[in-house]
Amino acid sequence: MSDLSALSALSSALSTTVASASPSLVSVHSHRSRASGFHWKPGLVVTADEALADEGEVSLVFADGTARPATIVGRDHTTDIALLRFDGQDAPAAPLASDVPPLGSLAVITAADQGTPVAALALVSKSTGPWRSLRGGDIDARIELDTRLRHSSEGGLVLDAQGRAIGMAVRGPRRTLVIPAATITRVASKLEAHGRIARGYLGAGLQPVRLDDGLGAMVMSVDKNGPAATAGLRQGDVITALNKEPFRGMRALMRELGPDSVGAVVEIAALRGGEPLQLALTIGERPA
Repeated sequence: MSDLSALSALSSALSTTVASASPSLVSVHSHRSRASGFHWKPGLVVTADEALADEGEVSLVFADGTARPATIVGRDHTTDIALLRFDGQDAPAAPLASDVPPLGSLAVITAADQGTPVAALALVSKSTGPWRSLRGGDIDARIELDTRLRHSSEGGLVLDAQGRAIGMAVRGPRRTLVIPAATITRVASKLEAHGRIARGYLGAGLQPVRLDDGLGAMVMSVDKNGPAATAGLRQGDVITALNKEPFRGMRALMRELGPDSVGAVVEIAALRGGEPLQLALTIGERPA
């Protein structure tokens, strides 16, 4: 096969791959925000949480140009997944494949702009194991693509070289990140069932403070019905360690307050009036 015919074959294969995924794609419009989404189950669309406005109405624009209102079933800031519901004629759902693409393989981003399908070719520039986002979300694989993502394509599907939908495209700090299919299935299923993802809750407002030997967190307020009050923490106490690990900052603390933390008992070392204090706190579930 000549180089020209090989290129032509690749072009045809990519075109076929995009065409097969296009019916599952929708545009997601919300208060001055334009993104993409895809049919996950009948009447349900998955999109990127960060691309969804915090308030106002949400509508979906389909390939035929029709628009329908949608309601937010639930959203999870930590994994960047939101689930929307709509009424009316359904479209083919996108079957998700849990495969993680190898480093250096090709991937295709398929999205929708005003309902019209759009596509971009990318290279998998990073493919590693599970990781935890800065907001504390557990994501099953770290997949990065060597391209920047247009705002309207955020929430679109990422297809591997076999045309399988392996995840959702979201905007990373410098490159496109892929929220893998396994994470989408796990989180979207919980959002469908409960409307939210349980998160750990201390019941205290904290402010980082600099100590002579490191960082601490001063208790600025206490929910009188929360876990901190039950454990005996008071306003003005300074937390210095959790489970014998020095306090490392608010981001590190928030990462520890994921769904699996609810019900766990944490040993807290603190200072009260300069005197050391030891408490046991049972992490609660953050109120809706």
